Amino acid sequence: MPDPTDDPSSAYWGYLEGGQFRFQHCRACANAWLPARSQCPKCWSPDWEWEDASGGGRVVSWVVFHTAFHEAFKERLPYNVAVVELEEGPRLITNLTNLQDAPGDVTDKPVRLVIERDMDRALPRFRLV
Repeated sequence: MPDPTDDPSSAYWGYLEGGQFRFQHCRACANAWLPARSQCPKCWSPDWEWEDASGGGRVVSWVVFHTAFHEAFKERLPYNVAVVELEEGPRLITNLTNLQDAPGDVTDKPVRLVIERDMDRALPRFRLV
């Protein structure tokens, strides 16, 4: 599990707990990114701000696991893991909430944000639209 008290990750997890999904945006070069960090991963500037995500995005890649590679996921089989690119540009690793309803390949399909409680915290997940 990620450490929700690690700065600047603590702000990210705090926003999610409050029902907001935000990412970091560099004031120097306009780069946007996830996960949270103390400087821009493109230009290394410490001059950044939090920006609200629209909640829209697209599936870049996805997989369904039928084997639990960690005991914590044994009861969740099968489960999916997806890379979603937000409309604003950042990508994150997440889950698709309704993949079972989608026939075939969902690569490049549009998604909408759903903040769900799981493992005692708010997590950003996405629903195929």
